[in-house]
Amino acid sequence: MKRYFAPSELLIEPNGAIYHLGVKPEQLADKVILVGDPNRVPKVAAFFDTQECDISAREFRTITGTYKGKRISVVGTGIGCDNIDIVVNELDALANIDFATRTEKDSFRRLELVRIGTCGGLQEYTPIGSFICSVKSVGFDGLLNFYAGRNDVCDLEFEEAFKKHLDWSPQLCAPYTVPADRELVERIAKDDMVRGVTISCGGFFGPQGRQLRVPLAFPRQNELVETFEFEGQRITNFEMESSALAGLAALMGHKAVTTCLVIANRRAKEANIDYNAKMKELILTVLERI
Repeated sequence: MKRYFAPSELLIEPNGAIYHLGVKPEQLADKVILVGDPNRVPKVAAFFDTQECDISAREFRTITGTYKGKRISVVGTGIGCDNIDIVVNELDALANIDFATRTEKDSFRRLELVRIGTCGGLQEYTPIGSFICSVKSVGFDGLLNFYAGRNDVCDLEFEEAFKKHLDWSPQLCAPYTVPADRELVERIAKDDMVRGVTISCGGFFGPQGRQLRVPLAFPRQNELVETFEFEGQRITNFEMESSALAGLAALMGHKAVTTCLVIANRRAKEANIDYNAKMKELILTVLERI
């Protein structure tokens, strides 16, 4: 018997669009680029050869079109793993649930999800202007811990070593570590991106070790993060979405990876927020390789 998704669990608008994104199933491409800033959506879509829809709903914006014969949707997710929870679940529903019957489709539709974002570099070899492809993502947000099968998609040995190195506080959410899809990493990163381990944080300031007027509960956090190493892997950058994307995609059977442009180096205490030219380069690189 097919599983039925009640109206309280799967919210569908009267026009047949998914509740938060405002997108209809036929408007979603198999290849999806995710960007945090909704204003970056038209910047990506400006390179499309054709555009078939442009949908804005709340903080989300979606444009679907074609680039060199490839049908692609670009979705503005907003900031944070909580937004990624909404976006990835709704993208999966658009692909794999029949909205007319509210039941799972007979055949599985696998999506390719590539995030393009910005981040803070944490090593000498991740200077401002470099591109990082997240081979693994560590979630400080705790999101994946709410889903069954979490341990099946996580690198548990890495997690334990990480918690031990940081003397992880029981007051914090248990961190989780999810590998990105290997084939997608190879295709997107090739040999010109840093292949790193990314931490996704539940905030921009305290969770990433930034202190303004409120003191930090764990002032040595970044020092310990920067010195952590496990089987030759080191933490390369902070951002706010990659762990939820990697984790949910893995649980659902989709392919996902995060790419980021480094706009600040936390170790060098340098930043550059005038990065349009480099972001354009990263966008074009992903469009060619997705």
